[in-house]
Amino acid sequence: MWTPTGVIGPFQPKSSRLSTILLVATAAVFATTGGYDSGLMTGINIMPSYTEFLKLTTETRALNVSANFIGWGITSLTMGPVINKIGRKNAIFISLFIKFLAIGLIAGARNVGMFLSGRIILGLAKGISGIAGSTWLAETLPPRIRGFGLSMSFSVYYIGALIAAGVTYGTAGISGEWSWRLPCLLQGVFSVLCGLCLFCTPESPRWLAYQDQAEDVLRVLASIGADGDETNTEILDQYQKTIAGRDWERSEGKTLSYSELFRTRTARRRLMLALSVAVLAMGSGNNIASYFLGDMLNNAGLTDKNTQLEINVVLNAWCLICALTGTFFMDRVGRKTLCLCACSGMIVFMFVIGGLTKAFSQSQNTSGIYGTVATIFLFMGSYAVGITPVTQLYPPEVMNYSIRSNGMALWAGTIAIFAILTTFTFPIALEAISWRLYFIIGAWNVLETVFVAIFWVETKGLTLEEIDGLFEGVTYSHSNTSEMENSNLLEEDKISGMVKVLLVGVQPSITYTYNNLKGDLHPITHSV
Repeated sequence: MWTPTGVIGPFQPKSSRLSTILLVATAAVFATTGGYDSGLMTGINIMPSYTEFLKLTTETRALNVSANFIGWGITSLTMGPVINKIGRKNAIFISLFIKFLAIGLIAGARNVGMFLSGRIILGLAKGISGIAGSTWLAETLPPRIRGFGLSMSFSVYYIGALIAAGVTYGTAGISGEWSWRLPCLLQGVFSVLCGLCLFCTPESPRWLAYQDQAEDVLRVLASIGADGDETNTEILDQYQKTIAGRDWERSEGKTLSYSELFRTRTARRRLMLALSVAVLAMGSGNNIASYFLGDMLNNAGLTDKNTQLEINVVLNAWCLICALTGTFFMDRVGRKTLCLCACSGMIVFMFVIGGLTKAFSQSQNTSGIYGTVATIFLFMGSYAVGITPVTQLYPPEVMNYSIRSNGMALWAGTIAIFAILTTFTFPIALEAISWRLYFIIGAWNVLETVFVAIFWVETKGLTLEEIDGLFEGVTYSHSNTSEMENSNLLEEDKISGMVKVLLVGVQPSITYTYNNLKGDLHPITHSV
């Protein structure tokens, strides 16, 4: 399928290292957009000029925030098959134009209805880029840096939040409605940057494999792993596994429909793990500080608006440092271990926040109030270290190609459901039951931690095809020759256009040959 940004980006550099950096940068830009939105809404929710111009109540403020996730929910019902059809890069490209429309409506809003419409449309665009972007990056990044790249792409969420916090702090001094309109308008800068990056990056090789574009698969893998050298043995090995994985899924009758998500026990298990990340990301209490920090600080006894805006800036800087730390350790410690450490910290700090709020919210004890603020920082730091990096890393890793796009769509839907639930109910609940809400969230986080400990599977250091082996009992590898013999075989097979692959699984082992140019599957031996 034709794409305006190219199967190989028209301005993609020859250097694989630089191409990989641009891949991560592209995904990072639209993750930054999400962070900017979070920091933006936190900042303008503190501004009297915003709440007074739109005549907002607690309920309508919450609705303005949650409307973004209504758009996310709509995309989860429709975009999985569309992204499979048109390609990952095309979907991201389309989402950029939708974002421009949404930002125009939000920045120019004259009433709550117009603002809400813009927020819903923005959610549509963010849902598309979130589903397509994480799928694209997981399928395209070289295995050795996939964990770092996917973690980094979402960890920079806090760069966007930090920028928004700084912008809203700066524009708060502007008199009138432009104090909140200008920060809303600046959100479009990230979409422009993302669009430029798409012209410098390749399409997903796994998506190309399923379009039977075998030549392009090899070109893309070489462009991001070997400076364009299509005879590189490591690239040929990845190529073989990619084509073998595609043909194994086809031989098993796997389709790209939503029903595939529920057809087998293994598929349901994969989906359950992916959706659990969405619950962790949006249902752990972080959304209170992410969107309603002002309410949280009011509840703690700190009511000065300028001080709240300053704390918003510092909190986002702190979360960025913590998220980058988590990203650094992701491939060293592992997804599951790091997530368990983060969840344990979140439990402790959420209960402490509840206790301190109960004790000092109505007092003039400055030490107690700032102790509450410090614990909020520790809670959000724990979240940023272990949850932020896995949010868009773990779900596409644990799902195979047949269910990845549709599974990510349901992941986005689950994100939307829990985000709407928490962003709409938390400020109302905080107003109604105060510190008790923190104890409820802490108890919920205990359940989340138990689930991760029991059900999560470690994926660090594995290719997507090797992760498939953890679930399906099938691996893709060369026959048992020595490393030197195997290397010679690859060179000879590259010249003749043929590659030999051994599929080992619960079925008898089958050796296949593939035509490099056509990707045809021909079984030549069967062994038990």
